[in-house]
Amino acid sequence: MANDKIIIRGARENNLKNIDLEIPKNKLIVFTGISGSGKSSLAFDTLYAEGQRRYVESLSAYARQFLGVMDKPDVDNIEGLSPAISIDQKSASHNPRSTVGTTTEIYDYLRLLFARAGHPHCPICGREISQMSVDQIVEQIIGNPSTRYARSGSTRRIMVLAPIVKDRKGEYSTLFEDLLKKGFSKVRVDRQMRDLTEDLVLIKTNKHTIDLVVDRLVLDGSVIASAAKQSQKKNDIMSRLHQSIETALKFGEGSVIISDVLDASLEFPPNPKKMEDHLYSERFACPVDNISLPEIEPRTFSFNSPHGACLKCTGLGSLLKIDPEMVLNPILSIAEGGILPWQKLATHETWFTRMIEAVGKEYGFNLNTRLGQLSPDAKKVLLNGAGLEVFKVDGQNRMGRWTSFNTQFEGIIPYLERRYKETESDFVKAEIEKYMMSEICPDFSRCRIRLFNS
Repeated sequence: MANDKIIIRGARENNLKNIDLEIPKNKLIVFTGISGSGKSSLAFDTLYAEGQRRYVESLSAYARQFLGVMDKPDVDNIEGLSPAISIDQKSASHNPRSTVGTTTEIYDYLRLLFARAGHPHCPICGREISQMSVDQIVEQIIGNPSTRYARSGSTRRIMVLAPIVKDRKGEYSTLFEDLLKKGFSKVRVDRQMRDLTEDLVLIKTNKHTIDLVVDRLVLDGSVIASAAKQSQKKNDIMSRLHQSIETALKFGEGSVIISDVLDASLEFPPNPKKMEDHLYSERFACPVDNISLPEIEPRTFSFNSPHGACLKCTGLGSLLKIDPEMVLNPILSIAEGGILPWQKLATHETWFTRMIEAVGKEYGFNLNTRLGQLSPDAKKVLLNGAGLEVFKVDGQNRMGRWTSFNTQFEGIIPYLERRYKETESDFVKAEIEKYMMSEICPDFSRCRIRLFNS
C-alpha cells in the first residue's frame, strides 16, 4: 500500500467509465473538465464517500447505529485513503472569516485539543510557561535597580486590579453589592472607573468587563533603587504590594492586573483615563520575558473570537493600509488638488491650508509646488507627519482678527488611518478605502491568532 498517494482502481460511479487514477498526497489537486465529465462523481461520490464510509466503519457499533449504513461507491479498490471532509461547491461562503477548518468544524476540535492537551510555551524564548508565585509577581513589578523606573528615579503610579468578569453579559448588581460589603470602594467597568457606592446599572444584554480595584500605589524609583535594601520605607512598599497582590489573586481567581496610570497629573487621579495594563497569573507566566497568559480556553485559539484574534488584523489575516502611491498626484500641486483625499480642503483658504503652508516653510515647498518635485524629506513629512515637531500657524479668523497657534502635523497617512478607525460612517469608510490596499498581516506568521503578552 503506497503511503504517498491515493490509488484508485475501476471507478464506475455515475458516469465514470472504469477509471484508474493515482493522486499524490499532500498536494493541491485540481480536477478540470467540461460539465458532465465526472469531476464531482470522482471527488464527492467516490473519494469522499469511500473515505466517510471507512471512517464510520471504524466507529463502535453503538455510534454506527446513529449514523446509518453508508453504501460503498462503485469502485474496485481505493488504497491510501484517509478520513475525508468536503465542502459543497454550491455553498461556498464569501465571508473572509470562513475557512475549510471553520466550515467543516474541524477547527473546533483542533482548538479543543490545543486548549486541553497542549502545554503553553513562551512565544519569545520558547520556555514552557509555568505558574508565578506572589514573590515572583512582586519582583516583576518592583523590578531591580536596572528597571527604567528605578534607574531614572521617577515615580510609578499603579493600580492593583482583580479581573472579576471578562466580556460577559449581565447586570451584576449582586456582585457590586457583595464587593461593597467586603470593604471595596471602586471597580473598573469597561475601562471606566466607578464607585461602588453609586447606583451601578449595567445593560443586561451587553458584554461587560469588570475589574476590582484592590489598591492604588505610588512606587518611588529612588526608594526602590536605594542601596539600603532593608529600609523601612521600602519594606512598607513591598509588604503592602505583597498583600494587595494576594488579595487580587484571590478575587481574580489566580490573575492580577497591574495598571500603570499615565495621566498627566501631579497627584494620583481619582478617575484615570490613560492606563496601561500588565497581566500576571499564578497559572501561566514566563518571568524571563515578562510574558503572562490568561486562562487557556478553546476560544484562545479562535481567530473569530476577540479573545484569540490577532490585535492588528482582528483575525482576518490581512490589513487595509493606505497606499502612498494612491494619495499623491505627482503632476499636480497641493493648490490644484494633488493630495487626492484632501482636494476639497486644499482648494480654499482655510486653517488647513495655512497649516500645510507652515510645514512647507520648514521643508522647502508651498501650495503651488508640484508634488513630484518635493524633496524626499518633504514628501516623507507630508505623508507620515512630523512627529513631535511644532509649527506656528497664523492667519485671520472669520471675525477678521489675526490669530496664531502652535500645532503638530499628523500627516496624510496617519490622519486617514485614524479617521477610518474612528468613523462610524459607511460613506467615510468607503471614501478612504479608495486609497487603501490589502496586505498580509505581519504579526505571528499569518496564523490570525493573537500573540499574548503582558
